[in-house]
Amino acid sequence: MSGYRAVEATADGGFAVVEREFEQPRAGRVRIAVEACGVCHSDVAGIMNVTSSRPSGVPVVPGHEVIGRIDAVGDGVSGWRIGQRVGLGYLGGHCGTCATCRRGDFVYGTDQPVLGDSQQGGYAEYITARTSGLVAVPDGIPAAELAPLMCAGLTVHRALVTSVARTGDLVAVQGIGGLGHLGIQYARAMGFQVAAVARGQGKKELALRLGAHHYIDSSEGDPGQALQELGGARVVLATASSGASMSPLVGGLAVRGQLVVVGAAQDPIEVGTIPLIFGARSIVGSLTGTPHDNEDNVGFARAHGIRPMVETVPLEQAGEAYARMMSGDARFRMVLQVGP
Repeated sequence: MSGYRAVEATADGGFAVVEREFEQPRAGRVRIAVEACGVCHSDVAGIMNVTSSRPSGVPVVPGHEVIGRIDAVGDGVSGWRIGQRVGLGYLGGHCGTCATCRRGDFVYGTDQPVLGDSQQGGYAEYITARTSGLVAVPDGIPAAELAPLMCAGLTVHRALVTSVARTGDLVAVQGIGGLGHLGIQYARAMGFQVAAVARGQGKKELALRLGAHHYIDSSEGDPGQALQELGGARVVLATASSGASMSPLVGGLAVRGQLVVVGAAQDPIEVGTIPLIFGARSIVGSLTGTPHDNEDNVGFARAHGIRPMVETVPLEQAGEAYARMMSGDARFRMVLQVGP
């Protein structure tokens, strides 16, 4: 083959299937034949060039929830082999030499590509990547189910395992969407008492089926007060992309409780100082994890039967999948089925 198909996106909202030339992976990199790639809300940043990581108007291949098999290796690659099944998440691999990496904080390394933004992503038949970004994933699990775990699954898993919550604590998951429907499953599997918080009664049955012990309809009253009536939440995992909907949840935290924010919102979270001071409550953000964290995440999900709810479409329908994700109609993760 002389080339491969990819889907380019531009800031004007357009998508086009293009033919690209094969890249021989450089030293320390591998080329991956893509099996599936999830369509994530964070793709917006790369498509709209929010981070200004490339010149305005330059098209990008989006996608950072990638599952595939190594098809070629560059010089100096060890520990990875052709034919091995791997995944890639939001971050494309730390450098290991910047000041942040030298402190062991690989997630916030300053020399790290972001897939679908500063590096071409997984809406394609092939992708090249640093070996430091690779996640070893098992055979026997459909690629369309593994792909969302690379970002959405890792995001909620890492947020929960690094939180102050311990087995038996009340943990609330706000929002039952692409992140929240996974967050409920992870929280239940970790042994928490789980309260799902969403607007309206439409998702109550689903929330309980996913593992929630309690359901709070935020349209019926103050969700913070409702959490206090349950004893107060040690952690609220905020997944909805609305700061206004997160604000009242601070009032539902137990003493020394945390509001852990993983949903990116354009509007601010507004909170008074009194509930923070008189109760040592806190608001923290959580981004993602390392490839090793992601391997732990996949192992945990596999052991506990945690599965994303997905809708699959072929690569050439990436634009339609992205639009469905942005509209909120997806239930709950759109995935491009690329390879076998």
